[in-house]
Amino acid sequence: MEGVEFCFPHLLNSSCRKALHPVSVSTLIYMIISSISVLTATLNLLVIISISHFKQLHNPTNFLLLSLAVSDFFVGLYLLFYIMFIDGCWYFGDFMCILYYVIGTINTPSSIGTMVLISVDRYVAICDPLHYPTKVTAKRVQICVSLCWSFSALAGSFLLKDNLKQQSRFNSCVGECVVHINFIEYVADLALNFLLPITVIIVLYLRIFVVVVSQVRAMRTHTAGVTYQCSRKGNPKKSEMKAARTLGDVR
Repeated sequence: MEGVEFCFPHLLNSSCRKALHPVSVSTLIYMIISSISVLTATLNLLVIISISHFKQLHNPTNFLLLSLAVSDFFVGLYLLFYIMFIDGCWYFGDFMCILYYVIGTINTPSSIGTMVLISVDRYVAICDPLHYPTKVTAKRVQICVSLCWSFSALAGSFLLKDNLKQQSRFNSCVGECVVHINFIEYVADLALNFLLPITVIIVLYLRIFVVVVSQVRAMRTHTAGVTYQCSRKGNPKKSEMKAARTLGDVR
């Protein structure tokens, strides 16, 4: 057939057709996605190596950043595979097709879950700073991160359970990479792994914002009171003003 290109020309009867795009458009898309993918993977790999190698960086907050860097690293690799879908052909076989979707279904909730843990970490650090060292320990953070990834893997396997049994059952032609997810399961996954975590993050950061604003107001009020008292006695000394600001910061 004229003007039609197939993913596998030797399989005319069963091969998928390529999506034809202008060469300039395809080249531009390849360059942009490839650059983003390589940059994302490289920078996050540097973060992973740095935190893993230097023991000075082994603290609860950095363990959370390490988990986020791992998920973002896989996002970079995920984009490399996504390039294959630009022309509508998948050349890596059924196993890699399922692995592609497994990485996506595991990586997304784990990334969002890690951001929830980071927001909890910041909430405790700002709203209850005196008990932060005892409440947020390296061991507890490691356990939470492990549970986050385990839950993500379990949820991803549950969503793709039908596709894992027979990898190419939903492909209509050779060179296609599609999966089928039950609508109810998809809605439940969207609610549990996206809407609920995002709601928790928003609530925690709003609470942090309120606490920070109240602390700033208290600091300004305290500093203004000390300044007023000093002005009644005469010109305030620099040491007195510095002490007032320090007391405000402590509050």
